[in-house]
Parts: sequence; structure tokens; C-alpha cells
Amino acid sequence: MNIKVLGGGCSKCEALLANTKKAAAERGVDAEIEYITDFSVIAGYGIMSTPALMIDGKVVSSGRVLNEKQIGKLLGH
Repeated sequence: MNIKVLGGGCSKCEALLANTKKAAAERGVDAEIEYITDFSVIAGYGIMSTPALMIDGKVVSSGRVLNEKQIGKLLGH
């Protein structure tokens, strides 16, 4: 599974990254988690509001910080 957290490095983006890592670890999900802060790359995905979360190439959340439980549901565990 490939997970991307996209954002400019703000506290909300960092919180989403931390929650994503915790959710994946607690559920035993084998995932490569990337943190992308380059706005030209982020815009290339069509994301206009950060933080954003992508799972396997699909944008599943944009503009808000999901908690661990919400992320776990998106991971399918």
C-alpha cells in the first residue's frame, strides 16, 4: 500500500502525518508512507487544500486533519 501525506509542513500537516503513521502501525498495515511538501507536486495531484491524504493514488481526504480511527477505516482495517 502506498500512502502519501501532502502539505506544506504546517502543524496540521505534521499532525496528519503522525496520525497516519500511528494508524498504519497499530493496524499492522504494510505501507510506504511518503510526506510530500513540494507545492508543484501537490498541485499536480489536483489538490488545492492541504493537508491531504492519498491512498494508492486516490485522494481520500483534503483540507482537514483526520484522526487515527478515521484513517484506519480508510486503510480498510
